Amino acid sequence: MTRATRLILPDTDRVLSRQTGWTRAHWEALSDHLLDSLVPYFSPGSALIALPGRPSRSGTASDQLEGFARSFMLAAFRIAGVQGKGCEALIERYARGVANGANPEHPESWLRLTPRSQQMVEAAAIAVALHESREWIWERLDDRAQQHVAEWLGGFIGSTTHDNNWRLFQVVSEQFLASVGAPFSQEDIDGGLDRIEDWYVGDGWYSDGDGQAFDNYIGWAMHLYPALWTRMAAATPGAAYEDRLAVYRERINLFLEDAVHLVGNDGAPIYQGRSLTYRMAAAAPYWMGALLDSTPLSPGQTRRLCSGIARHFVEHGVPDERGLLTLGWYDTFLPTTQSYSGPGSPYWASKGFVGLILPPEHPVWADPEDTIPLDEADQVRSMPAPGWIVHASRHDQVVQLINHGSDKQPLAEPEGVEPLGDPHYNRFAYANHAGPELSDEAPRIDNLITLVADGKASGRGRIRRLGITARTASSWHNAWLGTEGPWRIETTSVVHGGWEIRCALVDGPSGALVRSGGFAVAGESLPSATASGTAASARNDDGLLSAIVGLHGYDEAGIHRGLGANAFGSHSATPYLTAPHHGEPLVLVSAVVLTRDALRPEALAEGIDVAVDGRTVRITLPGGGSEVVTLGG
Repeated sequence: MTRATRLILPDTDRVLSRQTGWTRAHWEALSDHLLDSLVPYFSPGSALIALPGRPSRSGTASDQLEGFARSFMLAAFRIAGVQGKGCEALIERYARGVANGANPEHPESWLRLTPRSQQMVEAAAIAVALHESREWIWERLDDRAQQHVAEWLGGFIGSTTHDNNWRLFQVVSEQFLASVGAPFSQEDIDGGLDRIEDWYVGDGWYSDGDGQAFDNYIGWAMHLYPALWTRMAAATPGAAYEDRLAVYRERINLFLEDAVHLVGNDGAPIYQGRSLTYRMAAAAPYWMGALLDSTPLSPGQTRRLCSGIARHFVEHGVPDERGLLTLGWYDTFLPTTQSYSGPGSPYWASKGFVGLILPPEHPVWADPEDTIPLDEADQVRSMPAPGWIVHASRHDQVVQLINHGSDKQPLAEPEGVEPLGDPHYNRFAYANHAGPELSDEAPRIDNLITLVADGKASGRGRIRRLGITARTASSWHNAWLGTEGPWRIETTSVVHGGWEIRCALVDGPSGALVRSGGFAVAGESLPSATASGTAASARNDDGLLSAIVGLHGYDEAGIHRGLGANAFGSHSATPYLTAPHHGEPLVLVSAVVLTRDALRPEALAEGIDVAVDGRTVRITLPGGGSEVVTLGG
């Protein structure tokens, strides 16, 4: 492979891939470009990669290991899929880096593994990469280098990790040790695999640790690593793995029945949860279903979904002009990241290339693309395990996630004032073309119902579930104004067409203001926006419209504008409604819309009839359908 200066993709193939035009050649070209673009940043001994960007909380030594380890996973998938052919320079580079990094006497030696250290994450990537490229890298290392690797990975033995997906880093690393005849702890492996059973909540879903942590980690960690572990265990003489494999196959099949709805028909994944800078990693669970031969998707559907995701990011400037994956969503945008994110973190995008392990003749590469459900019709999917309803519009490619279950809060009932909540988890709704406002200085408005008084605004921390049906979901949360509270806010979302009808029962102090926001829309130019009476809307330069319309109880509408607060563009606008609170429980009803349609927000109020009797809300929908919502029951 030669080093590329810019991404050059093959011509699209509308015969084999009529939806995306992408084939395996596109994936190989993209992976080669990403790997070749890293060459100028390698250390002299190839064991570290020093990338430009904000350092993580773990420091530059950890960050440079991260760049090597995560890109090594991509290199391993690329090498394995073509049996090493044409990858000689790549093999030499990473084999040299492994030998030098694991050598404790080399100037570029990697940080030792200590309990709960960031290098544990990177060690797992190296273990997976060594397993998948075993024939071409591990087996070419001399005995001394292999011993150094085993000693370095051996830092996991008997150690402790964070009690979430990190347990799986220990599992795969020690299983690799077992597979090469090095010391390991079967107790560590079994303990980690047993621990994730505590987080399995049904329908193929895990929480990432205790509590209600549902996001992309479920696909790119909680399903990915157990599946990769089975591949390692299969290569370990005498290892027992068949029973667990059967369980993991069943679960990923179930998970994919939901996950197929989490991506738009343009390939845009929903923007929700942490570590979104991993971008193409969202494709990992679809590939893993094929790798485990346990998926409800046809081979053509699998490639259609995964290629759609990769193509979407490429079309939005990923990687950048240097060929690098930056800290952000499309462009560099640090609020998308977390304090543990360093310049090498985005290379967990490598997980989304795991399908390259499958050979070119495999049906996921050789079969024609198939349509996914959203290619054929609008979709509504209730997902009780995470507490979500996902609804999507075929013609404008907008997917919306109604959230009444994911909060990433402690499992135990909190005492005293609750946290305001993480905007990547605490919103009532998320989408694939709109994201939450993330500035620390910005008021909390978008997709929240909050109390506002004396310069303070409440949040949405722990979510208490009340129920979910095919088109409705309910929950409540506590609202705090500083140290005052709590006041209960109960909400039921009713999905109809592309709308969410949001019914709320709000407790609060007399004199407070209740504020309810719609989606924030963003772009590189100022979104147009209007607010009149009890309707407000904003439209960005991509034609995406956010609207919120008061159907009962609200008396004013407004627009909040943001600058540098949104992953989807420098300029953002959020429509919102307000109502005064007089100290008695207040029933409020609104319609929240995100669409590319031409829409007059006031027409929503004309098309939906709402009658409120005490705490019972009767909704008559266009076309004659109806819903009855009882709040506080």
